[in-house]
Amino acid sequence: MHDLVIRGGKVVDGTGAPGRMADVAIDGNRIVAVGSDVGEGRREIDATGRIVAPGWVDIHTHYDGQVTWDTHLTPSGWNGVTTVVMGNCGVGFAPVRPGQQDFLIQLMEGVEDIPGTALAEGMTWGWESFPEYLDTIERMPRAVDVGAQVPHGAVRAYVMGERGAKNEKATPKDIEAMAVLVREALQAGALGFSTSRTILHRAKDGELVPGTSASEDELMGIGRTLGEVGHGVFQVASDLLPEDAELAWMKKLSRETGRSVSFACLQNGVVPDQWRKLLAACEEDATLGGHITPQVAQRPAGMLLSFESTVHPFVFFPGYQALAHLPVAERLERLADPEVRASILGAAPDFSGYEGVVAIIATGFETMFPLGEAPDYSPDYEPGPEKSIAAIAEREGRSPHEVAYDLMLDRGGKGIIYLPLLGYTRGNLDDMREMMLHPQSVYGLSDGGAHCGLICDASMPTFLLTHWVRDRSRGERIPLEEVVAGQTQRTAAFYGMEDRGVLAPGMKADVNVIDFEGLRIHPPEMVYDLPAEGRRLIQKVDGYAYTICAGQVIYEDGKPTGALPGRLIRGRQSAPAA
Repeated sequence: MHDLVIRGGKVVDGTGAPGRMADVAIDGNRIVAVGSDVGEGRREIDATGRIVAPGWVDIHTHYDGQVTWDTHLTPSGWNGVTTVVMGNCGVGFAPVRPGQQDFLIQLMEGVEDIPGTALAEGMTWGWESFPEYLDTIERMPRAVDVGAQVPHGAVRAYVMGERGAKNEKATPKDIEAMAVLVREALQAGALGFSTSRTILHRAKDGELVPGTSASEDELMGIGRTLGEVGHGVFQVASDLLPEDAELAWMKKLSRETGRSVSFACLQNGVVPDQWRKLLAACEEDATLGGHITPQVAQRPAGMLLSFESTVHPFVFFPGYQALAHLPVAERLERLADPEVRASILGAAPDFSGYEGVVAIIATGFETMFPLGEAPDYSPDYEPGPEKSIAAIAEREGRSPHEVAYDLMLDRGGKGIIYLPLLGYTRGNLDDMREMMLHPQSVYGLSDGGAHCGLICDASMPTFLLTHWVRDRSRGERIPLEEVVAGQTQRTAAFYGMEDRGVLAPGMKADVNVIDFEGLRIHPPEMVYDLPAEGRRLIQKVDGYAYTICAGQVIYEDGKPTGALPGRLIRGRQSAPAA
């Protein structure tokens, strides 16, 4: 008699093999049988007409603070994710010297748009070293498994203090001290090391993330520890400028250590086809024994603009600025007043001096779209050019700002404008599909837990099924088996978690039972449920009949059961013996 049997579903096992009708038997936290005659269970789940797949493994999140107060790590937990990897992009909260906590908070707030007040009130701290941080989060109950990387920003600040925070050049002594800390973290169970080398990542005070301009000596000196310890990924957020120089040190590090170096591979509007050169470089490097790996998104990196978001087209208008300080409900009520609307729109600022992203937010209406349409406002992440605000304004004989204002007033002031910034240069997702299907790429960049006031991409695991497998109408889709493998076996194995991501005997019993036709991603909404009433964008989903972690049902019909079987992942997890 098994503890749990999932009976009669279509098993898509995570290997990429064709789905098949089978039952799944679970004892304790392990799968013990997959087939047609697995025996009975003390509890049985009827999966007839449903897909049975491994729990999703999301390798790019920022729950480093939230993990200390949220047992379910939402919104990721709502989306069938049973394993998350945090500590990406060089920011995190360990190691930390006494008195440095506020520095790391404002660093995370600036880079990842997580309210600093929420972090300050919600985090319990109680650690200094990275091993102590792991010990702390290991003691906390949770629904899903968590793995952590050691962040460059925290390591540099710990060793170099103000010099590190200001991106001064590290001395050989500094580099050795940082390497000692990273080695210690890896030996204690860190899944890798992360760094940021993009000018977009800045602390709240405007300073670049510590390590942004780190020398090759510093990167190699720290990175060699991964080879010495024998596990871990070196994760990089880079502008890849200059491109050849950035790729050169990544290749060198990967070949020397035998460890993977993962970089964010996104299409940008400045060099739209750069990603092709990057993928070609990965292919060439692989023939020479290297392991540089493009981490790709599954939908455009974009902003969600509303009257509650961090920025939107009207933050530049004096009339709006006069209301910005008001409580949300009062502000939305005033904005809906026809006289207030007229006064704001009638006093537009001079946009002639605006540049870059600021100019796009203020006036880039050719690349702004309503996120969804009445009656259900289901999000459309691949809209055609005819749906742009500029196109709507032209058809209706109105100014783009008028259209934008009214769209944001929709649904009681909760309307959202979608502004895809990276990955949408050609106005469709064909290039992104090609990146996703590249044999060396790995799915990532959901940023779960981060960008609370502008982005909500933690639903990307569900988007893979709804858009790429089932609903896409503006281009080719991707087979279900490919999509499941891409966010289970492949993401798990990339970080050395070979005990999960596949439905097979001996593997960890992380499972999703999915009503495929009933899957739906709801419109994003701003809520104020973080500590200190901090705001965040969330996005609810329908269609997950059951989500199981370590053999226990943690969600049933989208509702938490109260089971908290999640654990801290320490280092490499070996595959079960044959």
